[in-house]
Amino acid sequence: MSATTTLHSVSVRPALPADGETLGELDRSTWSTLHAVLPRPRPPYEPFFDERHRPEDILVAEAATDVDGKRIAGYIRLVPPTPLACNAHVRQIQGLAVAAWARGGGVGRTLLRAAFAEGRRQGANRITLRVLGHNTPARALYASEGFAVEGVLSGEFFLHGRYVDDVLMGRSLAP
Repeated sequence: MSATTTLHSVSVRPALPADGETLGELDRSTWSTLHAVLPRPRPPYEPFFDERHRPEDILVAEAATDVDGKRIAGYIRLVPPTPLACNAHVRQIQGLAVAAWARGGGVGRTLLRAAFAEGRRQGANRITLRVLGHNTPARALYASEGFAVEGVLSGEFFLHGRYVDDVLMGRSLAP
C-alpha cells in the first residue's frame, strides 16, 4: 500500500463480465516470479474471462480508499478441482491477486475468508491450493488461515535457472 493510499473498508462481491478489463490489468500488473509458471504476458493480451475462467468463479475485493473512492483491489478464483462427482466436495483456489497499492491492508485475507464462505455455500467441505515453494509471503498467509502442507512436488518447475517445488496445501471448511 502506498503512503498516500489508505484503505477504509474492503468488501467482496462476485465478479461481473464488465470487470474483465480491470481484472486483466490487475492480473498483468501483479505478475511475479514468486508465483508465475508462465512467462510474463505480452500484447496482444488474452481476455481475462474465457470458457475456463468465468465471472461466476471469481470473487472481487473492492476497497474504499481516501484517494479515489471504491476500486477493485484484488480477486480470488475458486473452482472445483475436477469435474468428477466424487470430488465435488472440494473447491480449489486457482488464482489470488492483490493490487500493489492495496497490499498490507488485509485484502488477501479478506478474499480467502470470502472463498471459505463461498465454498461452504456451494456445499464444499474442503479447500485446496497450489503455491510455489519459494513464495514465502503467500505460504505464510495460507498457513495463518488454517492451510496445511499436504504434499510437495519437489523440483516440479524449472524457473529462471532453478528448480522450484510445487506445494500442495489444504484445509477443512467445517465450521
